Amino acid sequence: MPTLFHSSFFFFFFSLLFPFLHFAIGFQWSGGTGVHDWVFGYVMGEKLERRSLDSESFLGINYGEVANNLPPPESTAKLLKSTSIEKVRLYGADPGIIQALANTGIGIVIGAPNGDIPALAADPNFATQWVNSNVIAFYPASKIILITVGNEIMSSTDQNLMSQLLPAMQNVQNALNAASLGGKIKVSTVHSMAVLTQSDPPSSGAFNPATSDVMKGLLEFQRNTGSPFAINPYPFFAYQSDPRPETLAFCLFQPNSGRVDSGTNIKYMNMFDAQVDAVRSALNAMGFKEVEIVVAETGWPYSGDTNEVGPSIENAKAYNGNLIAHLRSMVGTPLMPGKSVDTYIFALYDENLKPGPGSERAFGLFKPDLSMTYDVSLSKSSQTPSTPTTPVNPSPSPKASAGWCVPKAGVSDAELQSNLDYACGQGIDCSPIQPGGACFEPNTVASHAAYAMNLLYQSAGKNPWNCDFTQTAMLTSSNPMAIMVALSLVAEKRKGKVILWSNNNQEE
Repeated sequence: MPTLFHSSFFFFFFSLLFPFLHFAIGFQWSGGTGVHDWVFGYVMGEKLERRSLDSESFLGINYGEVANNLPPPESTAKLLKSTSIEKVRLYGADPGIIQALANTGIGIVIGAPNGDIPALAADPNFATQWVNSNVIAFYPASKIILITVGNEIMSSTDQNLMSQLLPAMQNVQNALNAASLGGKIKVSTVHSMAVLTQSDPPSSGAFNPATSDVMKGLLEFQRNTGSPFAINPYPFFAYQSDPRPETLAFCLFQPNSGRVDSGTNIKYMNMFDAQVDAVRSALNAMGFKEVEIVVAETGWPYSGDTNEVGPSIENAKAYNGNLIAHLRSMVGTPLMPGKSVDTYIFALYDENLKPGPGSERAFGLFKPDLSMTYDVSLSKSSQTPSTPTTPVNPSPSPKASAGWCVPKAGVSDAELQSNLDYACGQGIDCSPIQPGGACFEPNTVASHAAYAMNLLYQSAGKNPWNCDFTQTAMLTSSNPMAIMVALSLVAEKRKGKVILWSNNNQEE
C-alpha cells in the first residue's frame, strides 16, 4: 500500500528528471506503486548502457584471409583500434598481420594449420622452430594469447590426424615452456559442434563415444595447462535445419516462448546459450568442469544463394547485434551465469575466394574499404550500443524523440509473458519484479512486462528496433504517465483502483 511519503519521494525524484511534470501516478491494486517502475527502469537502463561501453575483453573477431581484396594489415589494425573488439583470431600466423597488431594491446590468436600437425607431432624441433618463427619473433609487442593447433580435426574422418593432434599440442606447449612462455600463451584446438553426438536438450550434451579416448586425452592436457575448449556454435546452421519462424526468433535472440530443457527444467531463450551449454554439459559429463569454453567462431551471413534459407542483412544484424548485447549484459548462460564466454565473431571481412554456397563469402562485418557492412555498434565513437532485437532495418530515429518503450494496447497476456521472458533473459536486472522485489506489485503480467520491455529498450541503445517485440510495443516521446493511467483503468476492473498523487493531496 503506497503512503504519502512514497508519493512525495517518487514525485521529487521524478521531478528532477522531468521538471515539467506536476504530478506522479501510483497504482494501488494489491499494494505497491507503479511510478518507480518507470523511474527505476530509466535509471537502470542508463546504468547498463554505460557499463556496455567499458572494457569488453570477451569480444573478439575472426580475421580470415581467403580473399584477394583485403586491405593492408596496417589499415586493419587502425580499424580494430577504433572498435571495442579486443581480440583477433587468425587461422594461420601471417607475420604481416601479427606485426601490424604490435603495441595495439589487441589479443592475438594464431593458428597452426592442419597440414602442420604431422610435423609438429613427430618432431619437437619443428615445434620449437614454429614457436620461434611465429611467436618469439613478435612477442610481447604483439600480444599473442593463444595458439590453436588444427581446426575441427575431431569432427573429421582423418583418424591419423586425430591421433597426432595431442602430440602436436604437447610439443608446441613444450616449446613455449622452454621459452618461459608456457604460463602466458595457451595451446588449444578448435572444434565444430559435430564433436557432440547429442546436444538437445543442452543437459544431454555428449561427445562422440567413438573418439572419447582421444577427446579425454585432449581435455586432460587442457585441464593441466589451463587452456580453453574452443568451439564453433552456429545458430545459423540450426535454423537452416529447422526453418520455422519460431526457430528463427530463438536463433536471433528475439522474443520467443523459449525451450525448456527436460533434464534440468531450465528455459532457454536463445540457441546460442543452448549450444554453448550443451558443450558445458558434455565437458562436465566427462569430468572436466574446470575446463573453460571459448567460442572460436559464430556468426550469421548477410547474403547467400537464392536457395539458402536465412541469410539477409536484417537477420545478420539481428544475430550479431543481439549476441553482442547478450555478451555485454554479462548474464552468461544458464549453466555458466554471471560472466560472458569469450566469443570471436565470424568474421571481420568477407572472404571472396572461399568455395561453397554464397553465404560462405558473406559473413564480414566490414568491407574491404573499411566501411561497415551493417552497424552493430562496435565503434568506440558510438555513444550507445545499437542492438536490434528484431530483423528489421529501419531508418535512424533521433534519440530525443523516443524516450520510452511501452506495450501496445490490446496485447494479450500470452504475448506480454513472452516479451517478459525474452527481456529478462537478455541480462537486464529483473529482480525488482520478482516476489519480494521493490516493483513486484502490482503482480500482473502487464506491469512486469512493461517494466522489463522498457528497461531492455533503455539498456540496449534506445533505437527503434529495440522496441519492436514482434510489433507488440511502441515508442512514446512524452512521459508514460498517460499510458500508465490507461493500463491502470483496464486493470481496475479486475484488481483494484488508481491512486493519483498531486503535490500534498491524495485523490482516489
